[in-house]
Amino acid sequence: MREQRPIIALDFPSFEEVKAFLHLFSKQEKLYVKVGMELYYAVGPEIITYIKSLGHSIFLDLKLHDIPNTVESAMRVLSKLGVDMTNVHAAGGVEMMRSAKQGLGQEALLIAVTQLTSTSEEQMRDYQNIQSSLQDSVVHYAKKAREAGLDGVVCSAQEVALIKEATGKDFLCLTPGIRPSGADVGDQKRVMTPFDAYQIGSDYIVVGRPITQSDDPVAAYQQIKEEWNAE
Repeated sequence: MREQRPIIALDFPSFEEVKAFLHLFSKQEKLYVKVGMELYYAVGPEIITYIKSLGHSIFLDLKLHDIPNTVESAMRVLSKLGVDMTNVHAAGGVEMMRSAKQGLGQEALLIAVTQLTSTSEEQMRDYQNIQSSLQDSVVHYAKKAREAGLDGVVCSAQEVALIKEATGKDFLCLTPGIRPSGADVGDQKRVMTPFDAYQIGSDYIVVGRPITQSDDPVAAYQQIKEEWNAE
């Protein structure tokens, strides 16, 4: 039986809250966690060092998007932190993504954001002036990320099958917007349960509030982990 870990989004504003949350788990439970902009900008590289010292894996979710040289230089810095995965915006272009991969090296996975799971098709057409369908836009970005040599993309679970068909089964799909059955969807527009995400072919799932804001985070995590690993 396969054994995969859901990625827990550590969407906390302070170091102290992260420590309190992680200390709820047994030392033998090695987690995969996401450190996003709020936490990284509040604490800095120290948060990465601390989490790695506990033996956990890290997805550093900073969504870099700038000129190729700047992104490559930033990735060279991030490569020294020992994170397991990080990302860029696919909208930055193939040259930028290639530069990011060159700066990061081969030790960590590099994935690209296609369209945020909080973005609806109406918003994409209005704000971004992209007049194709949301799915077409996501698949287009995924193909460009593959062309740039990236390992995969961030996408909604609803687009996984299309992306795999367009890029190959080995191209990774990380899907946020995962909610257990009956949970509040919050600000996410395109959501799916852990079991459905597995069935449709997601390689990684990210879960935040259903775990971090639960009355019993450890039990909530174990439930989602079981759903994610169900056959």
